[in-house]
Amino acid sequence: MNNEFSVTKASGEKSPFSEEKVRRSLHKSGADNQQIDFILQEIRKQLYEGMSTRNIYKIAFSLLKSGARHQAARYHLKYAIMELGPSGFPFEKYIAELLKKEGYKTQTGKILQGKCVTHEIDVIAEKDNNQILVECKYHNQSGISCNIKIPLYIHARFNDIEAHLSKKPNNISKQRKGWIVTNTRFTADAIQYAGCSGLKLLGWDHPFEKGLKDRIDHYQLYPITCLTSLTTSEKQKLLEQEVVLCSELLKRPELLKSIGIKTIRTATVLNEANQLCDRTVMNQ
Repeated sequence: MNNEFSVTKASGEKSPFSEEKVRRSLHKSGADNQQIDFILQEIRKQLYEGMSTRNIYKIAFSLLKSGARHQAARYHLKYAIMELGPSGFPFEKYIAELLKKEGYKTQTGKILQGKCVTHEIDVIAEKDNNQILVECKYHNQSGISCNIKIPLYIHARFNDIEAHLSKKPNNISKQRKGWIVTNTRFTADAIQYAGCSGLKLLGWDHPFEKGLKDRIDHYQLYPITCLTSLTTSEKQKLLEQEVVLCSELLKRPELLKSIGIKTIRTATVLNEANQLCDRTVMNQ
């Protein structure tokens, strides 16, 4: 039904409109079948040949927001990650927090000596005898992919660092691995090269069902930029204080007061954050 229409992706590529894809993403946001059917009905009414996927998203997001903010917030996740920029530092902190959830001790922005030159590493994570060196490739607009140049460059950096660290007595037994993490996608040749060279890639939907979006949902690690009850300016003020996660607001609600949010709105923001993170609503 309406699948004969083509839609335009952010990359400019065209593909057949798929109601099933929209249905899956809405279901993942927490919408029930009745809500999903209603939203799809509204999308069908407005659908036209070549319509951008961004406009389809806007229709669904608006309808979700009018019903349940936390569902709209979860549906907004991909764009919310892109709102962490433009510097990329909040994304690095965000990835460090994600790795902490997986049991790693993390450091950000550290300088490591290589055999030839020094290198700034976005995230260093350690667990047991394993150490991972993470390069974050952050993009604040959709339609951009990480091509083969990225793993080629990162592999060279990793080899330079490994050549130096492997000779240090306290590092000989450590198992090190290079990671590349992006909030977008990898091209096929980038994936092929990384697999051959031993680099690990973590992208928006790579590896399949274990990509960045899957891990965020699994750990309920939602950024403050998801929240529909905050303005763009308010989100920016929090990011400037290095507040990245909704869970940080739940632990320190006074942060909202510090950026000028009044008591009544504070309750609205915290309620949305609670529901988004699947917590019981706190008494305010």
